[in-house]
This record gives sequence, structure tokens and C-alpha cells, in this order.
Amino acid sequence: MKYILMAWLCLTVPSSQDWLTDLQKASDIARNQQKLVLLNFSGSDWCAPCIRLKKEIFQTAEFNEVAAGSLVLVNADFPRSKKNQLGKEQQQLNDELAERYNPAGKFPYTLLLTAEGKVLYAWDGFPSGGKAAFLEKLKKLSIHKSS
Repeated sequence: MKYILMAWLCLTVPSSQDWLTDLQKASDIARNQQKLVLLNFSGSDWCAPCIRLKKEIFQTAEFNEVAAGSLVLVNADFPRSKKNQLGKEQQQLNDELAERYNPAGKFPYTLLLTAEGKVLYAWDGFPSGGKAAFLEKLKKLSIHKSS
């Protein structure tokens, strides 16, 4: 019985999409699949709104359903704890992303980009209106991505 329940759960719950850490790779995928890029700046081990955003929006089935059809996901993390520190190469990539897209150092800061890197929309902090408003905005912008 346990196995049947587990199999059913695996088939009915959409799997979460992988978050990439390299914007160039994400842009290439987005270009090839005609998708947009969602770039999220987070402080995974110190920023309470970042942790809330991940838990209440990014880890939900509703978000994953929207993302799967229209987005390539990129996370630029800036952890503070020594045990969570990134490698030098990844830290450099994240610093370059922050210099270009988040020079004010806001956390969380989430941007919707074209595959070419043009900013279509930016959310500063936890999205006002919560998950429903965030997903509605994503859907509307994704529909008009070719405009």
C-alpha cells in the first residue's frame, strides 16, 4: 500500500524545476526553447524574506507548473555562513550578475529577463500580493514575451 501511495504522489505532484547558477547557460536554453529567464538574487542562509520567497512561492506546485512551460530559472545566492560559502568561480559569476542586474544589493530581488538579458519586470523584496499576484504577473508577462 505504501508503494502505491508513493507512486501516486510521484505521478501527481509536479517536480520542481532545476535552478541554474549560470545566466549564460540559462540564456542559451531560454533562446533555444523560446522561454524567459527568471533571475533571483537571494541570501539563502540569512535573508528571511528570501527564505520565505523560496518556501511560499518557488517551492510550490503552482509556481513549478507556470515555470515549466515558460521559464528558465537562475539563482544567484549570496550566503554569509562559512559552511555555505560558494566556490570562487561561482562567487565571481554571482558578483558579475549583481553588478549588472542588482547594483543596489537588494534581497530578495527577482527579475524576469528575455533570453538576451533585457529586463521585463523586477520584484524588489517579497512580492506584494503574495504567490497569487506573483504568478498572475508571471503568466501575463510570459504571454507577451514576444512583444
